[in-house]
Amino acid sequence: MKVMAHRGDSGSCPENTIIAFEKAITKMADGIELDIHLSKDGEIFVCHDERVDRTTDGRGYIKDLTNNELEKLDAGSWFSPQFKGVKLPTLKEVFNIMKNNDLLINIELKAGSRYYKNIEQKVVSLVYEYGYNKRVIFSSFDHKCLVTLKNLAPEIKTGILYAAALIEPWEYAKKIKADALHPNFLTVDQELIIGAKRSGLLLNPYTVNDEHTIKQLATTQGIDYIITNYPDKAKKIILRDKYNEK
Repeated sequence: MKVMAHRGDSGSCPENTIIAFEKAITKMADGIELDIHLSKDGEIFVCHDERVDRTTDGRGYIKDLTNNELEKLDAGSWFSPQFKGVKLPTLKEVFNIMKNNDLLINIELKAGSRYYKNIEQKVVSLVYEYGYNKRVIFSSFDHKCLVTLKNLAPEIKTGILYAAALIEPWEYAKKIKADALHPNFLTVDQELIIGAKRSGLLLNPYTVNDEHTIKQLATTQGIDYIITNYPDKAKKIILRDKYNEK
């Protein structure tokens, strides 16, 4: 089982910032997860919420703010004074710091073109520009968005995000040609694991922060990645269990 850092090392750094992703890299995460939106100017910015209010000193929807306005925001002080001045990154900036590693990059699209015009085309073009098509997986709760992405770039993996327990989600995944299931970890059971593996799907549950749950999933065959705010803690538990098995 591998570890994917949820919004970077968000347990110890302001989420979805360059420092959070750099920390995740140094803490031996196997992948990073991030969220994207489009600015008023059509630039891809990395932020979880549609609005900047919670994680910056600004207010408003990302789609209504210009690049210049977004770049001036402080995205660190809300977390801790030591991170004052940390900025909202663009996806290009994140891609630039990923050049010297081979970590998986899980890009979550919060919404598709119905909210952000041509966001699927923009992100696919950027992925190909950087040559990251073999190391990216797109995920979203907006499954129509995933279908659009798969039609644009069949070789790039897509993962279905969902929160409630579903009946045979692996069959649904086949229907929309998805490559992975990204369920709430509370819905993971043996039936889901068997169904996903028989269908050749990756199984990457979110957001696994509790030590007991990390340990439980680490000893469960069939989980590919866990998505967690604490990549270092998860990595230590997984490595410790591997060592103890020997």
